[in-house]
Amino acid sequence: MDGKQRKNIKIGALVDIVLKKDQRTGTLTRGHVKRLLTNSAQHPHGIKVMLAEGDQVGRVQNIVDETAKK
Repeated sequence: MDGKQRKNIKIGALVDIVLKKDQRTGTLTRGHVKRLLTNSAQHPHGIKVMLAEGDQVGRVQNIVDETAKK
């Protein structure tokens, strides 16, 4: 599922994000959403979130499992 729409992302969902340091390589990091950081309804580069694992921040590229709970 697309990570560019805020309505698609729920707290606890399993997502793939790209961290700021990995934007050039496109390396993805997988984790569960702890907080939504983007306030707008959509963003062309993906909604910015904080992961529960290590408080890493990045933009959602893929939603792996929207019903997952940590």
